[in-house]
Amino acid sequence: MAKKVCVLVAGSWGTALAMVLADNGHDVRLWARSEQQVTEINERRENSRFLPGVRLPEGLHATTDMEEAVKDAEAVILASPSKAMREVAHALRAYWHPEMLCIHATKGMEIDTLKRMSTVIAEELGCDETKIGVICGPSHAEEVARRRPTTIVVASANEEEAQRAQNLLMNAYFRVYTNRDVLGAELAGAFKNIIALGAGMSDGLEYGDNAKAALLTRGLAEITRVGTEMGANPLTFSGLAGVGDLVVTATSKHSRNWRAGYMLGQGKPLQEVLDSMGMVVEGIRTTDAAHRISQKHNVQMPIAEQLYHVLFEGLDPKTAVEALMGRGPKTEMELISQETWEQWHT
Repeated sequence: MAKKVCVLVAGSWGTALAMVLADNGHDVRLWARSEQQVTEINERRENSRFLPGVRLPEGLHATTDMEEAVKDAEAVILASPSKAMREVAHALRAYWHPEMLCIHATKGMEIDTLKRMSTVIAEELGCDETKIGVICGPSHAEEVARRRPTTIVVASANEEEAQRAQNLLMNAYFRVYTNRDVLGAELAGAFKNIIALGAGMSDGLEYGDNAKAALLTRGLAEITRVGTEMGANPLTFSGLAGVGDLVVTATSKHSRNWRAGYMLGQGKPLQEVLDSMGMVVEGIRTTDAAHRISQKHNVQMPIAEQLYHVLFEGLDPKTAVEALMGRGPKTEMELISQETWEQWHT
């Protein structure tokens, strides 16, 4: 049965999700700030800045009027960059109602407060955090927009809400699983961007496959370690939101985080890298957040720590790698604390 669904905002991921919904026969309203972008989407059926060369389906209509976008919608998907999420959610509050399905698709954190996106949205909407779900998993917008097979997960504390989202989104090329661990899904989605930056940097330094494989493996270990210490289910990090998203983000030229890391590895200054990207690189902001979170929870994140030094203190990438390789002997099983291990095995 066709439903009205609203997507905020019209970046690459928001547009790709709007396409999935339109392909499923829904009446889709895609909200954007730019009149020029809206006109291009509605008249030329293209979002050339974010998805060049992709023709948008007819069931997708763009607007700059948030009331028009949200009114009578049964579901809203927020796909804003993390730094703009609070502002977008605040604007949504005037039109949102508790019966509306609300999920976000943003893989980042609010840097000033270290809050996850579901927390930010719930605060601005004035609702319980359990009302907010998250879309995550290995999903390049460029490939989704070209209808290439993609599998993602919708995490929600409310299983019925997760199933509503699953039914809205799932089709022949877009498979959707559900998960109850919103905390783990959001942390995995945010922190994997840090490791993707490191993977790109390793490739920029021409360190080869051995180094990158080790980086991904140990990166997943430190993501799991900090995530479980914060209360997430360790199994989430072995699933689509964790290892799945990590692999796709850290190994593909579609990935903004990988590309940014690659240019840094080649010796380009951070500001030059940011200026050349033209889109948000969530991993850079999240590295700052992870550095403070690891200190707050007294959890070691050595890869994130060295990337922090590279990004914000000017450390040479080669020196950062030497610091990682020169760390004292460890056991590979030193993944989570004994207390956390016992918590999940009793």
